[in-house]
Amino acid sequence: MCLKLIKYLLVMTGMVFLLVTNISAQEKSYYLTVEQLFEKGSRQHLQLVADRLNERVARERVLAARATRYPEIEVGLKGGILGQPIVWKHGLSDPTWPETPDWQQNYSLDVTQLVYQGGKIKYTLRQANIEQEIAEQQTIADQADIKLTLLEEYLNLFTLYKQSHVLTRNIEESERRLKDIRRLEAEGIISNNDVLRSEMQLTEDRLAVQQTWNNIRILSRKLDILLGLDECLLLVPDSTLLERFFPVEEFTDYVPRAYRLDPSMQLLRKKTELAENRLRLTRSDSRPRLSFYASNTLARPVSRTMADMYNNSWNVGFSFTYSLSSLYRNKHRVNEVAQDIFLSRNEEDQKRQAIRLGIQTALLRHHEAVNQVETMKLSMKQAEENYRIMNNRYLNQLAI
Repeated sequence: MCLKLIKYLLVMTGMVFLLVTNISAQEKSYYLTVEQLFEKGSRQHLQLVADRLNERVARERVLAARATRYPEIEVGLKGGILGQPIVWKHGLSDPTWPETPDWQQNYSLDVTQLVYQGGKIKYTLRQANIEQEIAEQQTIADQADIKLTLLEEYLNLFTLYKQSHVLTRNIEESERRLKDIRRLEAEGIISNNDVLRSEMQLTEDRLAVQQTWNNIRILSRKLDILLGLDECLLLVPDSTLLERFFPVEEFTDYVPRAYRLDPSMQLLRKKTELAENRLRLTRSDSRPRLSFYASNTLARPVSRTMADMYNNSWNVGFSFTYSLSSLYRNKHRVNEVAQDIFLSRNEEDQKRQAIRLGIQTALLRHHEAVNQVETMKLSMKQAEENYRIMNNRYLNQLAI
């Protein structure tokens, strides 16, 4: 009963393997290089699309801040019914109702230009420019993170293809070995247990191939979605990637370069610069305000005599104001913004520590991986020789 069940499982596994092979043959493959991976990922990733929208918003904010440097111009039009006035000539006795026009009109043009307010306009414009630079730097930082994520998935896909290649070689070897074992069983040299053991190994290898190809499909679909490709495409990575040479430098060479070029580090610097500018902007609220103004008014009737005539008047001058309440209201806001500067600088220091630790860890892992590759090459040679010896012993009935 157990023997029949095993044979049934072997037949079913073989049918599944053939089905998977046929499906793989029908699927469309797409050869994808690392350059195409980065180019398509930078163009199609939704996070980067959102970052570019934030850049547009920041540019509009800069244009709005520039517009505050121009004078404020107001045009006023007013018209309405003028009520009947009452005039008492002797205290509250002898009321009279003088003749007055029934319609009142007023046309005005006012121009106001801010001359000085402690640099508030300058710092407001600088804040908008810094926020635009932060939006651009955020895009660069997100792009770098997305590239690393895509490259990690790309290398995982490369590993799966290598794994499927190894498993396919194992299947070929298992089939050849099973053929030899069945021949020895027919000659009565070995027992049926050896045949079952080889068949079970072949079954496990075929199931492992199926799982590997399913993982390839899942990972390919994930990258297809992120890159804006057809979701049914089976991605094939660039096999020449491992042939490229990437020189490794010393730890002291990487650290200053990372401080200068790391997108996250540059983003934190911009945030510190924004906090410093916000402090200057907050202090400007405690400065006096000096403005130039000019006004022209055409009104009817004459306000003093109520004569039904037009009266035109104009005036120009300077307006100076100083808010005494800002001396005690703005004090705590200045202290709050000053603490934000220290907090931003602290974040920069934390990022420098993380960069140093990350570089050191990456270099150690790299050297460890290089040594592991050399060790595995030696182990592969030893395994090939050991397999050759044990295979000959097995076929000569000197080993199980």
